[in-house]
Amino acid sequence: MHSATNTMNEYIVYQSIGTIHSPLKSVEGMPIQPCGAAGVQGSLEVDEKYLAGLRGLSGFSHAILVYHLHLITGYALEVVPFLDTRRHGIFATRAPMRPNPIGISVVKILRIRGTSVFVDHLDIVDGTPLLDIKPYVSTFDAVEDEKIGWYEDRITMVGTMRSDARFT
Repeated sequence: MHSATNTMNEYIVYQSIGTIHSPLKSVEGMPIQPCGAAGVQGSLEVDEKYLAGLRGLSGFSHAILVYHLHLITGYALEVVPFLDTRRHGIFATRAPMRPNPIGISVVKILRIRGTSVFVDHLDIVDGTPLLDIKPYVSTFDAVEDEKIGWYEDRITMVGTMRSDARFT
C-alpha cells in the first residue's frame, strides 16, 4: 500500500520491501554509524515481488538503505546524542527517537544472490523492516565544503562509539 498526501494532517503509509538480517540482536552495543561497523556483515532479504528492482544494483559498490526504526517508540525534539553530553534538537542529530522513525545507512555491497543482498558495514539491528535501497553515487551523495556543526570536535569518536539504552 502506498499513498501520497497534500496536507499535514494525513498519514503517509509505506510498505516494507524486505527485512534486514544482521548479527546485531540488540540495540545496546551496536555501532552508531556504518563507519564504525566495518566487518559487521548481514543481508537484505528483499520480497520476491521486488526482485526485478535489484537489476543493475550489483554494478555499485555501496547502497543507501532506508529503513523503519521499529524498536523505537515515541520521539523527543531534544536529545543527548551518543557523541555528546549536551542536548541538541533531534534534527541536528542522527539519534533514532525521531517524529518519523526512519533510519539511513550507507553499506558496502558484497554480492547479490536472488533476492538476497549481502552487505558489510551494517549498523542495523536484526529484523529491521527495509523501506528502500538506493545506489550510492559519490557525485550525487558526497559534498565538498561541508559544515558538520557540533560533530566537528567529536567526529573522530564515531568509529568506536557503541549505542546504549538511552533511546529504547
